[in-house]
Amino acid sequence: MSIPVVTVGEAEEDVVGGLERLHGPVTVVRRCTELTELLAACQSGLARAAVVADGCESLTASLVDRLGAVGVAIIALTDNAEEAARLRGIGVASTLTGVEPAALAGRISEAVAQLTGTPRGAGHGSGVGDTGAALRQLPGEQVDVPPASGAGRIIAVWGPAGSPGRTFIAANIAGELAAEGKSVLLVDADSYGASIAAVLGLLDESAGLAQACRLADQGLLDEDALLKVAIPVTTKLGTFRVLTGITRADRWTELRAAALSLVLERAKAIADVVVVDTGFCLEADEELSFDTMAPRRNAATLRSLEVADTVFAVGAADPVGVPRLVRGLADLESAVPHVSPVVVMNKVRAAAVGRSPERQLRDAWERYGPSSGITAFLPADSSAADAALLGGSLLLESAPESKLRRAIADLVCAPVQRSPRSSVFSSTPRRLLKG
Repeated sequence: MSIPVVTVGEAEEDVVGGLERLHGPVTVVRRCTELTELLAACQSGLARAAVVADGCESLTASLVDRLGAVGVAIIALTDNAEEAARLRGIGVASTLTGVEPAALAGRISEAVAQLTGTPRGAGHGSGVGDTGAALRQLPGEQVDVPPASGAGRIIAVWGPAGSPGRTFIAANIAGELAAEGKSVLLVDADSYGASIAAVLGLLDESAGLAQACRLADQGLLDEDALLKVAIPVTTKLGTFRVLTGITRADRWTELRAAALSLVLERAKAIADVVVVDTGFCLEADEELSFDTMAPRRNAATLRSLEVADTVFAVGAADPVGVPRLVRGLADLESAVPHVSPVVVMNKVRAAAVGRSPERQLRDAWERYGPSSGITAFLPADSSAADAALLGGSLLLESAPESKLRRAIADLVCAPVQRSPRSSVFSSTPRRLLKG
């Protein structure tokens, strides 16, 4: 079957003529004058492949993602080796401008076959809309961060609405892993209320994650560029890096799924563990827009959960927080079916659930909760948490002996002495990060 192709660019005449003379493997169904026209033609289902003969510098990861979502492969014509490398980074096949028609047809067939044979899932939540945040690269700094192994893991910290403590736990997990000697990158991917910078006492004048996504979208994000936009945070026991979140809620369009995927993939090369603080909302929100390819407010959360190796589902241990977590876990299973969350009850205290709070919570969970059992209980310690937040520090600095700090450290296998008198360690927790 002949592959329908659309073309764009001033140099398209020679391309079109050569392909049409082949009379077979591909058929040019429309000649477009600009990328927006090509995008509209592809979204209408007119083509299976797009040949960009001119203007490939305008191709971005988000545009490639949108076309890939409707089953359209892109082939760019360029003689610039650096541009070809950039295009490969965002998933675009390229060939030389003087390519023979038969060779170009073969390249088109290969690109379409590769796209068809690759599981799709990257199209949802992305888009070309961008508010255009100012890109400011920070000067490189020499910081005492352990070298990464090159095969990093991703931990996503998620929880339902109602402030169950996602951000506070994510930040302290990063600190404990850094104290353990691991290379760690903490990412604030909350598109509703980014607050990692506030928790750590950092200036949030620039959104590090938005900068990284911008570079990724343009195919310019390499390991060195990611290190430049990630802020080093030094504690008494170790140093980790942070990609701060968006500085205003209306900048959520900068956290597009395609670009974020590239950022997290690069992050695994510079960190042993990538800790992602996600938003709470899991709605796919197609009903909010007639354009199903428009940017998605929850794309950052959904994509982070999709690619995570471990997902911590955090809920508040009180009569409001527990039902919210139960409903949230059902939503999580529906939105990201392959995830097996590690359920963490936070702010555990007798005043909220009665005597022997862990036993009360576990018994209630076994009767009414979902199939995922509770893995850990984090005790309420408002004085330690308040002191850490007030000083813009982590528990390992402000309250190193607190039960809450020890429980978080134990959750991620940091080498901290357990207190046998604490009911938090009454049962053996599941160790999640070995080695």
